[in-house]
Amino acid sequence: MPYNPDIANAFFRMGYVEAWGRGFTKMIDQCREAGLPDPQYEYRTSGVWAVFRKDIYHEAYLKELGLNERQIKALLYFKDKGEIVNAEYVKLNPVSERIARYDLTDLVSKKMLVKIGERKATKYIYSDKLPIKD
Repeated sequence: MPYNPDIANAFFRMGYVEAWGRGFTKMIDQCREAGLPDPQYEYRTSGVWAVFRKDIYHEAYLKELGLNERQIKALLYFKDKGEIVNAEYVKLNPVSERIARYDLTDLVSKKMLVKIGERKATKYIYSDKLPIKD
């Protein structure tokens, strides 16, 4: 049952709603096509809400995900460049290569980055499966 039947009917007539429930898939597809994070869905007493995020790479959101300061600094650097390698991580944060690998592997396990390549040719790029804050 739509929360506001008049608005739901208007979206249906404009072609934005083909069938109830189909909109979830369309919203995800449109966000991915535009290079935006997938929407988050929340259930409240008034219904289901879709929350759209323009950019998850901002300090406040990254802190909410429980990332350490080094990882946040690296992701903000990554945001501008589009990729990051171990050597750049070590330059940004005065840590050993081992700690850099550990932090970057943690970001991969949290689906913030994707690892490409092996050994010296390893780089980390954007992941299209972004984490959802609990």
